[in-house]
Amino acid sequence: MDNYVISCCSTADLAKEHFERRNIHYVCFHYALDGKEYPDDMGQSMSFSDFYAAMRAGAETKTSQVNISEYLEYFKTFLSRGQDILHVTLSSGISGTINSARSAAAIATEQFPGRKIVILDSLGASSGYGLMMDNLADLRDQGVSLEDARDWLEANKLRLHHWFFSTDLTYYVKGGRISKSAGMIGGLLDICPLLNMDAQGHLVPRAKVRKKSKVIREIVDRMEKFADSGLGYNGKCYISNSDCNQDAEAVAASVEERFPNLDGKVLINQVGTTIGSHTGPGTVALFFWGEPRTD
Repeated sequence: MDNYVISCCSTADLAKEHFERRNIHYVCFHYALDGKEYPDDMGQSMSFSDFYAAMRAGAETKTSQVNISEYLEYFKTFLSRGQDILHVTLSSGISGTINSARSAAAIATEQFPGRKIVILDSLGASSGYGLMMDNLADLRDQGVSLEDARDWLEANKLRLHHWFFSTDLTYYVKGGRISKSAGMIGGLLDICPLLNMDAQGHLVPRAKVRKKSKVIREIVDRMEKFADSGLGYNGKCYISNSDCNQDAEAVAASVEERFPNLDGKVLINQVGTTIGSHTGPGTVALFFWGEPRTD
């Protein structure tokens, strides 16, 4: 078996225990809450409930990606043990972290000749990105080489679908994604925008759905339309949510009822503090394998 590690950013939004159980390594993004800085470390430094409560109370958030020096020190940990690295980054469509990772990898491989660092763009985010990493862990455990694992991800990453909705437009207005007037009207009409990730890893609005109950049905309808084998889908399904677990559980229950051949129960995760700083509370995201994403 090749001596390599699989690695990602904390923005893959799996639980710390999940990363450890699957032997998936990660490097942490950062965020600031009212000017105080924290690592995005799966709720270890600050619980998710406290983080989202602070946002609801009006706290200002700001995020920062992993810089070159942090990547360099992180990579050297593995290279010094004689291990190669397959590192997958948060989508280049929403972050420039891949550029820092590539720069650090170039420096690190000069310092450790003979070792390899492969940097890949997930074109994904949150627990969809996490589901990709879970599949890479399966391949590694089956004895697949670093190069073959790399090729598999490049061939399949656009098959990972990311669909999500939000029941709170406050943070879309704050982030400039929608205007104040549109946010006010949307709030009055109880509009829940439905979005997904396109082939370039950008977030794209797809529909404006009135009422939470309808958008929950709609997001599961999208899974039926795009999932491998439709209602016969037999892969894994992950959900992440930003402090709206009841909504996530409602989506999970609907998915499990409609797709009886799922590979296990739907796994519900938390939207981490980096992604959550931009979505705010009230977002549910659904991830599954299907036909390749398009624009």
